[in-house]
Amino acid sequence: MTTEKRWLILSHGFNMDGRAASQTITDKIPYLIDAGIQPIVFSAITGIKDQRFPHRQFLAWGPSGFRFDFRHWVANKYGRGLFYKVTTRTVSLLLVPLIAIEKLCLGYSSQWSWALPAYIYGRRLIKAGKVDVVYSTGGAWSAHLAGLWLKKSTGIELISEIHDPLVIRKTPEDMGFAKPSNRDAAFRQKLETNLCAHADHLWWFTEGALHYAKVRNPNLNTSANAHGFVVMPGAQPPSQSNFAAEHQYGEHLNLCHFGSLAKDRSLSVILAAVNTLLQKYPEARASIRIHAYGAPLDPLTVQAIERFGYDDLVIAHGRLEKDSALGKSGREQVIEKMQQADILILLHGNGEECAEYIPSKLYDYLWTRRPIWAVTHRNPQLNEMLSARNAYLSTSGDASELAFTLEKIWRDWQQKNLNPVLGSPIGVNQAVQKILETV
Repeated sequence: MTTEKRWLILSHGFNMDGRAASQTITDKIPYLIDAGIQPIVFSAITGIKDQRFPHRQFLAWGPSGFRFDFRHWVANKYGRGLFYKVTTRTVSLLLVPLIAIEKLCLGYSSQWSWALPAYIYGRRLIKAGKVDVVYSTGGAWSAHLAGLWLKKSTGIELISEIHDPLVIRKTPEDMGFAKPSNRDAAFRQKLETNLCAHADHLWWFTEGALHYAKVRNPNLNTSANAHGFVVMPGAQPPSQSNFAAEHQYGEHLNLCHFGSLAKDRSLSVILAAVNTLLQKYPEARASIRIHAYGAPLDPLTVQAIERFGYDDLVIAHGRLEKDSALGKSGREQVIEKMQQADILILLHGNGEECAEYIPSKLYDYLWTRRPIWAVTHRNPQLNEMLSARNAYLSTSGDASELAFTLEKIWRDWQQKNLNPVLGSPIGVNQAVQKILETV
């Protein structure tokens, strides 16, 4: 084995059960190892320590990052019972003055300070001749910051994987050139510029994200030192034991959403469509159920439930954590729930950032082979993927189209003829293959 394949992987969230930022890199590891890569991983203490290769976990050195990491560490080790509540609240109270000073002086997102130990210990490895390539991935931008520091101080080869756009545009006309007033956003804008100038290879997850990054950083098109490209991250297929038998139609039309909810990504638009449907078909109320997994209900969804009186229609299951009694991880339980759904809801959002990202849960959805109802916004690449796979498709903000789509779903469910998923799922192997071929 050649020594050119020792990769230092910087990933704040690594081996965090069910976290998209973690799955994107942890799913790649077996394929990288099979290709002869020797991984060395630096991460926060928020995940499970990997035993297959050197894996060092660091606490963030700033007070807000320390609080964030400490909470996850206690939850992983002791659960979220009384001990968790007492210790995390005590630590939070003690850190309040320091966090206030940190926010006042810097104003960055909490995980920024994890870059400090990652840089210091990474530099030691590089100086000792134990690393050939630094691979920053995130998720939290602290990994990219540490990678950039290592590149500048040692000249090591740096490859960077940008999960979400570092620069958030406001409108279709906004190219992201204006300096943001928010200090964290301004720092991310500067970080993108530096990565595009100094990293050896960078890749984004969507064509839209790469397009706007190239508009802001023309050197991505011309410089031999910075090559930007697109990698679709994909997802690992469920294990054979997790594959469900042929789907059986039951007494309820179960529409299921997985992942976080917010005001710009809210089930309230689904409930408004349900309300329109029930005005036309009151009997549908006895059959429709909407399940939310992975996060608390957002304020707009809560308001819609109260306004329409849909307490009996919406079931909030919260986050599925590792279940020792069942012997299943949170991710395994999520996959099973996805396969039991009649319809998987994909909420894209309604902000301009939608033009530059594809929800990571889509790749898991495709492996379950269940029908998908996607509500999308300004992303031709995503729409093309969904249309090719026979998904039910609605445009964000178009209430009449949402209602029309739900009525079609309702009629298809009554006839036990929901849209079958067409095409192939997208695996992680293709992502790793493209990265290795390119870099």
